[in-house]
Amino acid sequence: MDSMIRMAIIGGDARYLELIKKLSEKENYYMELVGFDQLDQGFTGVKQTNFDELEVEDLDVIILPIPGIDEDGYIETVFSNKKIQITKNWFNKLKKGCLIFSGITTPYLSSNAEKVNARLLPLMQRDDVAIYNSIPTTEGAIMLAIQHTNFTIHSSRVLVLGLGRVGHSVASKFAGLGADVVVGTKKDKDIARAIEMGLEAFHMEELTAYTGQCDILINTIPAKVVTEGALNQMKSNALIIDLASKPGGVDFNHAKQRGITALQALGLPGMVAPKTAGEILAKTINQLIITQ
Repeated sequence: MDSMIRMAIIGGDARYLELIKKLSEKENYYMELVGFDQLDQGFTGVKQTNFDELEVEDLDVIILPIPGIDEDGYIETVFSNKKIQITKNWFNKLKKGCLIFSGITTPYLSSNAEKVNARLLPLMQRDDVAIYNSIPTTEGAIMLAIQHTNFTIHSSRVLVLGLGRVGHSVASKFAGLGADVVVGTKKDKDIARAIEMGLEAFHMEELTAYTGQCDILINTIPAKVVTEGALNQMKSNALIIDLASKPGGVDFNHAKQRGITALQALGLPGMVAPKTAGEILAKTINQLIITQ
């Protein structure tokens, strides 16, 4: 894209404040904000407007909140009490090829974007964004581990389930703090990678043999893997931190019955380091706009 680009940022959380700041520095972006009416600070050259006042047919870029749009068309508006519903008729007004950025996609969002030939770009599905976000996610996991235990991470036995983009960072950083890290994974190549990192590793089929001795269990696998059998072996003072996307990978009801603290830690980058998370989003969005 070139020349002046008309952009609407509709809803969002604390990450979007830094995102707006960074994107507003670009001279060829004309930006309008919707759903930020409770925001105290202003942004130079950025217009706040009401949702029904947007000139939808002129928009080149739309930035939606990280959770996307729910099945009724509603979006997250942290900085407004006004509910915003994006209807099918609203989508029909978009120009062909309009770029729609969201953290994740949903059936409602992807279906309506496809019908009007808009380009949907779910940021959290990108490897680069996920790797960048693994840094504040890992720092958030460390923070939770410190807050919810009465022992040090150093010398603790920590099970990390999954060795993908987040799991790799978690395993590495907890090991760096002196934890006895053991990695559980479904893939042979990840077993090899964990051993190359100097860590113990096992196949997920063996999980119940390892949960009994762990002090902290950190799950990154987006499937129900920490089930009743694995939980029954755990110490009641153990801590579980589930970093996987909804619905998570832990049987939270059974963990509660056993008296085990189990935390579903969603959106840690936005809570722990919203400025950094916003910078990551702005950098990625700007690069994608340039290359379209």
